[in-house]
Amino acid sequence: MVETVPGRGAGNEPGVWSSGRAPTTVGILLLISLTAFEAMGVGTAMPAIVDDLGGLALYAWPFVAFLAAAVFGTAFGGRWCDARGPRAPLVVAPTVFGIGLLVAGSATTAAELLTGRVLQGLGAGVQGVAVYVLVAAVYPSRQRPVVFGLISSAWVLPSLAGPPLAAIVTERFSWHWVFLGLLPVVGLALVLIMPAVRGLGPPRERTTGGGTGLVIAALGAALGVAGLSWALENLDARGAVVGAVAVLALVPSLRRLLPGGVVKARPGIASVVAARGLVAGAFFTVVSFLPLILTATHGWSLTAAGVPLIVASLGWSAAAAWQARHPDRDRSVMLRAGFATIAVGQLGLLPVAAGWLPGWLAIGFWGLAGLGMGVAFSAIAFLTLAHSTAIDVGSHSSAAQLLDQLATAAFVGLGGALLAMLTSPAVAMPVLLGVVAVLALTGAATAPRTRLPA
Repeated sequence: MVETVPGRGAGNEPGVWSSGRAPTTVGILLLISLTAFEAMGVGTAMPAIVDDLGGLALYAWPFVAFLAAAVFGTAFGGRWCDARGPRAPLVVAPTVFGIGLLVAGSATTAAELLTGRVLQGLGAGVQGVAVYVLVAAVYPSRQRPVVFGLISSAWVLPSLAGPPLAAIVTERFSWHWVFLGLLPVVGLALVLIMPAVRGLGPPRERTTGGGTGLVIAALGAALGVAGLSWALENLDARGAVVGAVAVLALVPSLRRLLPGGVVKARPGIASVVAARGLVAGAFFTVVSFLPLILTATHGWSLTAAGVPLIVASLGWSAAAAWQARHPDRDRSVMLRAGFATIAVGQLGLLPVAAGWLPGWLAIGFWGLAGLGMGVAFSAIAFLTLAHSTAIDVGSHSSAAQLLDQLATAAFVGLGGALLAMLTSPAVAMPVLLGVVAVLALTGAATAPRTRLPA
């Protein structure tokens, strides 16, 4: 277990908002919020972007380009942090992300936009891992639940304000400012992070970083995830070929990048990484399709269909804040409760998706799932660091985030495939909810395997 403040007891440890740590805490929250605002805003502005630069044929590619680059950045960033420490990654990654914002924000062609999206994805991937490594290096174990609670809350404001703010900026000014407007935040985050990372060197026991084999595996994972996402959205002969090639690239790459035993959820870090994939597939898949359920099956407006997502975001934040106030509770028990709560929310939505129960029940059921996610996600973040040492915290954090990205892409793609095959959302969506409920129940069953050794 990583512990970087030896000899300090719980009673005299400076808090996350103490004078020495407050700039670091704010810098971390800005980096997380920056990525969140970009993710929420780009989706809202994309119709205007593709209309300006290339039409509907371009629509999926900015997302695919970002995803593929983020997967590579996540895989590479973990080994980079383990080999050299988080100092350089936390300077380089936001800088690359900022350059990507500048390139995309000033784009006049589709190629320039895609170049900017690749740079943003690379920066976001490395930055996401490096933040976890920074948390392990700066904050003692009992304060990490507080930090992860704050990180969860940092997604709430972008989730609520990002889409309408991006819409206003796009309509009144230009979609270019959805990217360019975030550049000052990058600079401010770097200024706040710099004092904390300046004194962080590599771990005493250093890894080699993985060399050429790691780069090849990271590229294979990036291309595999992108190819699989594209194939699941194009269910034809070409899609089948691309999907098969993507799987052939993914399997050996993930064997190199993930800890052994993830598929079987072996006790220890393997089960923690598996839990991250299960919770991502279970929760974010429903987030992607719940508005469709409410608009297509129940006739809601798009604005009304967003209400359950807002309620779930608020529930996530509230639950994350609650777990932060209980640093000594067994996180494996919290994880099991979180998965079980998500499963209840999913199973409650199933008859709503089929049209058997009224749509307004989705607000309560998905709000309940948000509470479960707030507990489960924070518990996984804590357990990832708790099961790691200074020389593998980066690779373990990278593996967890990689499986998150893969599971989200795969099950969202599965939802699209079910819609294509079954045509009616009232038929396809209950099937999808049944599948992802199995993921949540599997997570609840395997959560005890994440428990820390006595």
